[in-house]
Amino acid sequence: MSTAPRLTALDALHRSLGATMTDFAGWDMPLRYASERDEHNAVRTKAGLFDLSHMGEITVTGPAAAAFLNFALVGNIGTVAVGRARYTMICAEDGGILDDLIVYRLGETEYMVVANAGNAPIVLDALTARVEGFDAEVRDDRDAYALLAVQGPESPAILASVTDADLDGLKYYAGLPGTVAGVPALIARTGYTGEDGFELFVAPVHAERLWKALTEAGASRGLIPCGLSCRDTLRLEAGMPLYGHELTTELTPFDAGLGRVVKFEKEGDFVGRKALEAAAERAESAPPRKLVGLVAEGRRVPRAGFSVVSGGEVVGEVTSGAPSPTLGKPIAMAYVDAAHATPGTEGVAVDIRGAHEPYEVVALPFYKRQK
Repeated sequence: MSTAPRLTALDALHRSLGATMTDFAGWDMPLRYASERDEHNAVRTKAGLFDLSHMGEITVTGPAAAAFLNFALVGNIGTVAVGRARYTMICAEDGGILDDLIVYRLGETEYMVVANAGNAPIVLDALTARVEGFDAEVRDDRDAYALLAVQGPESPAILASVTDADLDGLKYYAGLPGTVAGVPALIARTGYTGEDGFELFVAPVHAERLWKALTEAGASRGLIPCGLSCRDTLRLEAGMPLYGHELTTELTPFDAGLGRVVKFEKEGDFVGRKALEAAAERAESAPPRKLVGLVAEGRRVPRAGFSVVSGGEVVGEVTSGAPSPTLGKPIAMAYVDAAHATPGTEGVAVDIRGAHEPYEVVALPFYKRQK
């Protein structure tokens, strides 16, 4: 018996805007409002407004909160200053990635862990199991927040028009409490689009008021509502991994080229340390497949799971692929053998339903904004 998808606090508003809705990780979410390309280009050139309330917020508090998170996660959370955030991962004992996370330090003994929607229950269960023995508490706050994001080059000006918070002083991967359009919010300067932007954590009861205020404030600056479809092409152009595609339980952070998030130098043991030490040694002695960018010479679009080939042999696998509105060509991310991972490597193709379509190997990201 299937369960009905969960609805965000903005569900009725999305439908009133004519959004095409889709079931995503158990949530009914807006896929697009009109044109995916227009929404993508708005974020690249002006601004887009997203509902990200499907993300999973988990609060960790207590005197030993930092020590606990250092044990439960692979990063060194104890060195995160109050008001800052850190990208990290939670791994299984065998080193496999359970999820990639952003951890915000809200106070001396208070942290908020933000998990991907589909993995939030797994992360919550893992943290709850791992907290035993620590003077800390894990609290499920997934229903306590709605999450709106304003992304794009016009986003600082738009947000500044509805808040007196010090946005100029808010660094990338930082957050501060403030009031936005009269609504109490945690204002974070993070994002998943490759552009400057902000994510606003608010009580669900305030979500619709805030959405409307931001829409009005951004009208003269080209702000439009954006769905999950353009969010995917934006993050793909920016070379950002998506769990279930570039990150899985079958891969360690070292397999994914993200070994830098694993901090062996931190004090004490942490879940997966031995397996990750072995993975780090393997990666150094025999480099695993490397995540690269692929740009099409033709018009056919690769999809996740398609084989990357060279000389008639399979040398890799596509993890994500889509038409790139910014480049005007199909692009993909793929794990390929080290011998074929150097940008400019010749003779690389993607097997698209039996046809070997030529692709250029490039370094990630495909797109990087001008600072």
